[in-house]
Amino acid sequence: MTTTAPAEDTADLLVRAPGPQELHPARTRRRRRALELSLAAAVPLALVLLWQLAATQAWIDARVYPAPSTILADGWDRAAAGDLWPDVRATLKRVLAGYAIGTVAGYLLGLLMGSIPLIRAALEPLLDALYVVPKLALLPVFLNMFGLGEGPQIALVAATVFFFVWISTMAAVVSVPSGHRDAGQVFGASPWQMFRHVLLPASLPAVLVGARIAAGVAVLVIVASEQIAATNGLGHLIFDARALFQNDVMFVGIVCVAVLGVVFSELVRLAGRLLTPWAPRDRGRGQS
Repeated sequence: MTTTAPAEDTADLLVRAPGPQELHPARTRRRRRALELSLAAAVPLALVLLWQLAATQAWIDARVYPAPSTILADGWDRAAAGDLWPDVRATLKRVLAGYAIGTVAGYLLGLLMGSIPLIRAALEPLLDALYVVPKLALLPVFLNMFGLGEGPQIALVAATVFFFVWISTMAAVVSVPSGHRDAGQVFGASPWQMFRHVLLPASLPAVLVGARIAAGVAVLVIVASEQIAATNGLGHLIFDARALFQNDVMFVGIVCVAVLGVVFSELVRLAGRLLTPWAPRDRGRGQS
């Protein structure tokens, strides 16, 4: 009689040694962040250098596409002579005024419509219809309402920002979990306490995302508006320089617009981080 020994378990135990991310998480995050910043700077720098090379080697027509060095020199001269700052101030003033009005109006109405279903049912179809109207198409309406001057420009920016903030606010308030609201009601929270301790913390991160998007769009809208119905501002500078075939001045205005848009968006992002320390940190890039 033969007996068979029980088969031995030959499965290997896989052991994974901890990597750098587990052993040194802070150092890994710093290296990843440094890599991200290096790439973010290297790509535009490489494009500028390629542009400079193409202009100096006559691969492109430098009269139409001036070299970056020419644009930088012209911008420096205009800034030193004081010719650039009035246009920058005019654009910045319109953007800030319109952005403030649109943000406040959009947030208040979004909060109201997100909290009260009947108001949302009454106003949402109308606002949805107005949202899809190109905002530049409203410029003649604002010119009729406010006449020439700062009013139409500010109103156009405010109308643009309003819809971005309204949509993000209403959606954020509606998406607040019902359990949060129920908990507030169980503890007898007043309407102000419900807003302060429930709706505001839960909805503010999403609201600030909409506000940051609106900041960039506001700069785009005001530049387009200034090209049509303004006598100063960066948009007017760009359009006027193109009409006079001063392409170096035109690109100076474009660079100023780009810098203004980036700085404005980053300031809104920074304000969001300060106002919502409990929210996940949004870098607008890959997360480390």
